[in-house]
Amino acid sequence: MSIDLEFDRKHIWHPYTSLTNPLPTYPVKSASGVEISLETGEVLVDGMSSWWAAVHGYNHPKLNQALVEQSQQMSHVMFGGLTHQPAVDLCKKLVELSPAGLEKVFLADSGSVSVEVAMKMAIQYWQSEHKADKHKFLTVRNGYHGDTFAAMSVCDPVNGMHTLFSKTINQHLFASAPSPIFPKNKNELDKADFDQAHLAEITQLLETNHHNIAAIIIEPIVQGAGGMRFYHPQYLTALRKLANQHNVLLIVDEIATGFGRTGKMFACEWAEITPDIMCVGKAITGGYMTLAATLTTTKVAEQICNGQAGVFMHGPTFMGNPLACSVANASLDLLIENNWQQQVANIETWLNQYLQPIADFTQVADVRVLGAIGVVELKEPVAMEQIQAFFVKQGVWIRPFGTRVYLMPPFISEEKHIRKLAGAIEAWLKK
Repeated sequence: MSIDLEFDRKHIWHPYTSLTNPLPTYPVKSASGVEISLETGEVLVDGMSSWWAAVHGYNHPKLNQALVEQSQQMSHVMFGGLTHQPAVDLCKKLVELSPAGLEKVFLADSGSVSVEVAMKMAIQYWQSEHKADKHKFLTVRNGYHGDTFAAMSVCDPVNGMHTLFSKTINQHLFASAPSPIFPKNKNELDKADFDQAHLAEITQLLETNHHNIAAIIIEPIVQGAGGMRFYHPQYLTALRKLANQHNVLLIVDEIATGFGRTGKMFACEWAEITPDIMCVGKAITGGYMTLAATLTTTKVAEQICNGQAGVFMHGPTFMGNPLACSVANASLDLLIENNWQQQVANIETWLNQYLQPIADFTQVADVRVLGAIGVVELKEPVAMEQIQAFFVKQGVWIRPFGTRVYLMPPFISEEKHIRKLAGAIEAWLKK
């Protein structure tokens, strides 16, 4: 039985897609390894890791096994007043893998919800300190943190996706985006030039408003959906110092960058810092199920729980879902077993090899690579329907946005897959 695309077109709302003038959708029959098979017969090399989550590819036998075995014990049980081994094992792994000092774990439903949780933690922390005036957030432009209301409020207020809601969401403080310069030689980060002038605006905002600021929130090193921009680790190092100096918390949003994508387990490790609160999601389950986590320090957790409420005021129905926790445990084990550092290093080499020559095309403004992320920045926005159809004919799945044609392939990708993905982008530019 084939997928009813006509019903899909008329009745199903896809993300950031019009119902009155919808973009085409491509019917998926199955997926395995790094390939997505369509009902229409095309087999596509996946360059997106299903929005950056399927780091081990599709239909992985060990992840499948984890789900099947857990489903035969219990698929779900409420987390209020109960616990279970998959959740305990997962939280142990997260504490072990995370920067030192992040010792308390709150499990959430999705990346956007983990940001909501982080922001609520920061506000409740200061209320417990009897500093209720500290309820604002400081962030940078070109950021993206999710689609729920608190998360929207710290996304870019002008160029972001959520300007329609500007009169409804809380208003926060925004500094200029970090300069998009990640040192070419990653072995000389300390020696690479970093212009301290890039910190002037955010420093001024902190000096003027620190009594109202609960936390700084930022995507570490890579600004994702806000522009696929890479910035200097010393900017993040400086933010940690500024947060300490002005008595505000630091939240890092590792939802897109966590679990090896940039070449470090977590991107904040490039700056050798520990945030006060860290959000993770996407790749945590290898793209199998929705799950996220918010980690914090003992200091933050204890202050919240010593406050007026006595507890942290959040509790999702599906918090700590055993199926999701089980597949997350298997996914994190696979990262180690598969030597993710070497996988990502290989992909970075191949992305540089096959994408950098594309920089010579007149339509291209910039080509940049970091870890298993490759970005071709064009001078003009792409026509989504046309470029998507072209890529499908080329046998690849690449989902650009704006002026960015980017790749975030699964870690199990081989050189032939990266070559094919890059070749499709080059063919489009030639066309």
